[in-house]
Amino acid sequence: MAELPYEADDDRGAGFVAPLASAVVRDADGKVVWDADAYGRVVGGCPATAHPSLWTQAGLLARRGLYEVAEGVYQVRGLDRAAMTLVEGDAGVVVVDPLRSAECAAAALRLYRGHRGDRPVSAVIYSHSRADRFGGSRGVTLGGVPVLAPAGFLDRAAEEFLYAAPAANRRAAYTYGPALPGGPEGRLGPARSAGTVSLVPPTALVERTGQEETLDGVRFLFQLVPGAALAFLLPERRALGLAVNAGDPPGGCDPRLWTRGLSEAITLFAGRADVAFAAHHEPVRGGEEVTRLLERHRDLHSYLHDQTVRLMNKGLTPQEIAECLQLPPALAALPGSAGVIRAVYQHYLGWFDGNPAHLWEHPPRQSAIRYVECLGGGAAVVALAERYAAGGDLRFAAQLLNHAVFADEGNKRARDLLAEVYTRLGHGARDPAWRNAYLMGALELTDGIAAADGGTVAPGTLAALGAEQVLDALAVRVDGPKAWSENLAIDWHLTDLGRRYRTVLSNGVLIRQADPPEGPVDLTLRLTQAQLVALLAGRGVGEVSREGDMRALKRLFAALDAPVPGFAIVTP
Repeated sequence: MAELPYEADDDRGAGFVAPLASAVVRDADGKVVWDADAYGRVVGGCPATAHPSLWTQAGLLARRGLYEVAEGVYQVRGLDRAAMTLVEGDAGVVVVDPLRSAECAAAALRLYRGHRGDRPVSAVIYSHSRADRFGGSRGVTLGGVPVLAPAGFLDRAAEEFLYAAPAANRRAAYTYGPALPGGPEGRLGPARSAGTVSLVPPTALVERTGQEETLDGVRFLFQLVPGAALAFLLPERRALGLAVNAGDPPGGCDPRLWTRGLSEAITLFAGRADVAFAAHHEPVRGGEEVTRLLERHRDLHSYLHDQTVRLMNKGLTPQEIAECLQLPPALAALPGSAGVIRAVYQHYLGWFDGNPAHLWEHPPRQSAIRYVECLGGGAAVVALAERYAAGGDLRFAAQLLNHAVFADEGNKRARDLLAEVYTRLGHGARDPAWRNAYLMGALELTDGIAAADGGTVAPGTLAALGAEQVLDALAVRVDGPKAWSENLAIDWHLTDLGRRYRTVLSNGVLIRQADPPEGPVDLTLRLTQAQLVALLAGRGVGEVSREGDMRALKRLFAALDAPVPGFAIVTP
């Protein structure tokens, strides 16, 4: 078994300044929103229930406390899945990526101040549009300071945080495994904070690569990374902050732009940094090692892109490419290739693999019923799965048992065996998200769907995303068939922004228009953006000025559908 080169409680790693004062963070009501000890100790030799590579990475994540990355550059690790970076300036400190919740961000700031002095927060930078980079913003500032974000930040943040939030949170339960017990049998590494998600809106955007900004006397040289993300160089500190450069490209990102962005980062930063740091990884030290890090990830993504295109042009499907594509030995240790392969394929060819049999398949439950019938019934399918599992083919055993469960979710033997197979697959997984997904699937089969806790949303956070995003979020809740016969128009005059929007509901779709031409509408409302958010949240119109038929608002609300936050995944 592989041995870790340290014990996390004894050797804190390079740059260690101080441990966390407490591993537990609570909200104002006393509820625990973060427990750094909940995933257990990761020390000693790798157990049989974990992949050696993942065990080593979990040990690195177990390091927590305040760390010095470079002169005047610090990170607080262990108060969320991400690290919060603090860059000391002339009068205060610039906070980069203030974690996912206000409570954890405030705890991180307290730890920093306890050892570096009570410096005020002089600016905030969001390096990416994911909630773990901005959700804790109100834990470090209530505004009144520069807040920088990449161009496109609000639109990309709304995609995850607003439009698809119920589905994203449900999927996040599988990615992060909050319901799993921590330790060698369960989750290796932290889940995510269940505290208050907030957003102090950006006051300025980074629009281009090469843009320089001076914040509190510190010079930042920015690179605009595809997917609404930022990397930056602190030239005087010779420190490089990497957003998602050295990771997998975000969904919807052109894979060619991603590899070109890595090449651009090498051109911009090679030889100019002695340390590179990021939100989810240990710092890399040494100028040559920093350049090598960027080069390896550039080569990996370029290789995956080019080889995927080569193989898809030979007729292979994404599953076949992921199975046969071999990485060069120097790149084989880098994770995430299967996801990149599918992203490249879908970018060029979409979801359809060209086989007409896949154009109009039955939905999963209906297909499962037919497969199980053809295989001789549920008991026969379970017997076949037992044989494959005993032979070590857990992948096909899972496919067979998935059919058995979807055909008859009351088949206890199929559920129990599938849970066992998922557990074995999870314990052998190298990727933490794969491990959590398998183990969460097993848990749901045995215990049912666990209540998700995505935290609370601070007042004003939705308004900070912008009126356009709030109205668009309304559109994705319209029950199309229910609204087929509706036809209504509402004007929204946002008095604090001096903007006017019109929403038109027709043919089951809600269309938003900015600064529409004059014309008849069913209802006109004059209100602030905060009142708009309150109104759409069902808190009433209050003192809002109105003209027209208020029944139009009731008709609009009647056409909306409520999301299902705890939908089934491993059962029909």
